[in-house]
Amino acid sequence: MAKIHLLPSDLANQIAAGEVVERPASVIKELVENAIDAGARRIAISVELGGKKLIQVEDDGEGMTPEDARLAVERHATSKIRRADDLGRIATLGFRGEALPSIASVSHFTLRTRARGGESGTEVRLNGGAVASVTEAGMREGTSIAVADLFYNLPARRKFLKSDAAESAQVSRIVTQLALCYPEIGFTLVSAGRKVLQCPPVATLRDRLYQLYGERSDLIDIRRDGGDVKIVGFVAALAEQGPTRGPQNVFVNRRVVKDRTIAHAIIDAYSVASIKERSPEVHLFIDMPLDAVDVNVHPAKAEVRFRDQSYIHELIRRTLGDALGRGPAPEFQLEVPAGFQVTPSTLPLPHAYPSTFPSRWTTAPIAPTSGSAVAPTSEGPFASTGEAPLAPTGEGAIRPMTPLGQFRDTFIIAIDDEGIAIVDQHVAHERVLFERITERLTKGTLESQRLLVPMLVEMSANGRQALLAHAGDLERLGFEIEEFGGDSLRITACPALLGREECDAALRALAEDLEGLDRGAGVDAAIKRIAATTACHAAVKANYPLTHEKMAHILEELRRTAYSTICPHGRPVMLRITRREVEKNFQRI
Repeated sequence: MAKIHLLPSDLANQIAAGEVVERPASVIKELVENAIDAGARRIAISVELGGKKLIQVEDDGEGMTPEDARLAVERHATSKIRRADDLGRIATLGFRGEALPSIASVSHFTLRTRARGGESGTEVRLNGGAVASVTEAGMREGTSIAVADLFYNLPARRKFLKSDAAESAQVSRIVTQLALCYPEIGFTLVSAGRKVLQCPPVATLRDRLYQLYGERSDLIDIRRDGGDVKIVGFVAALAEQGPTRGPQNVFVNRRVVKDRTIAHAIIDAYSVASIKERSPEVHLFIDMPLDAVDVNVHPAKAEVRFRDQSYIHELIRRTLGDALGRGPAPEFQLEVPAGFQVTPSTLPLPHAYPSTFPSRWTTAPIAPTSGSAVAPTSEGPFASTGEAPLAPTGEGAIRPMTPLGQFRDTFIIAIDDEGIAIVDQHVAHERVLFERITERLTKGTLESQRLLVPMLVEMSANGRQALLAHAGDLERLGFEIEEFGGDSLRITACPALLGREECDAALRALAEDLEGLDRGAGVDAAIKRIAATTACHAAVKANYPLTHEKMAHILEELRRTAYSTICPHGRPVMLRITRREVEKNFQRI
């Protein structure tokens, strides 16, 4: 007796359905994409029990004739492509003709549709993929599909679904993604009788973002025209101190995708400015020629393949990098005390009050707001870098700031034309030194100073191995280390930026950083961590009084950096109080 046999058609259909229909959210994705392809301008989605009990999708698209309605539930029946050549330039979201029959094979399925201009509609009912009835139906133009009791005939698949709340969250996520990508279409989502999402059609992407996420001043607007490839969207600012993980919605030719090339380019763009690990919020829309991307590489059409992968990676990385460099410093608002009321005063105003600044406020004459830095008064980390690069210009660039003084010998208080800035002197100087170090590393090695008396540093076995494994990278930054026996390392040279005590502390911090570094991260990641730690230990510390000249020097050098809003470890450099916020609280608006 033969061991190999043909599977029954219903079982084969259920197996094939498993590739397309993973959960209720994937059913909704397929049905909504069909509605979009049909030219719908309003789409309403309703679910019960997270979609397990019922999914209903209604649209006002072009609808179908009775003949097309009968064919639509047959496997591999589609209006999207006709020949093999069409697979090279797919312009629609659906194209395989698998979605409806796959969904129908694992549910009680009802299709009701009426073509534009048609006298009546058609209703097709299927149970487990078998046609139960085809009848005439009275309905408005468009299509309505109801999917009841999903996976009722596949209990093994049904028991692996998540809770109702978890499945509802996935449904909300996919509808939000589709609504974001198609602002010209109105979307409504109702779950368990509660309206979760309602987005009328709008004119712009920014309007749709506001409908879905509210006012988001923390997101940077990006736009890049690379010829055939155009990129628009919104990304989280470097200085944003919200969650380190945020939604990442990526669309290629208005198709929701997950792509490793794009994901790596996003992480790479953020890692240039900071070694802080994060998965930032990104809403990215990529438009490119249809023949430059293959969308027929994944059963659920969730992945794509680019013809020129390296070009796409570099274009996205540079686009995000340029936008992040223009990102604004975070703003904070002044709060009026509760119960505060304006009381008219009849007292005469004095001509002047005596100064009541705290004693730790270091005051100095106000310097002119010129573009050139004030010459520092000492060497070391404050030494002039010679011919500095031009300060960034355009939207988001830091304006020349005038330092007024220090607060608690830790924060520089400065002003510019648009308001007041509070600058953390340590992280600002750290940002400056980090970019100075990385710039010099691209040209060779960092300036080193040989120690007259070598240092002996004791640390754990893991720490010693981490440093010795990156001895070559450390040498580029000016450190010379070697084993000395026992638990000790012998240090014969350190970067000129660091003193002897700072060198010891920096090496211990480096050992901890490098010990936890993923071994597959590569040399570049190690160099960035070493440069960031070196800059941190060389930068001016908190609780350190600065002269007016040194404050002016830090502010001017900060203005010349590429990423001035965060330090290499991801901490914000400054906070701003805008002129409008000040005027509002003094009731001048």
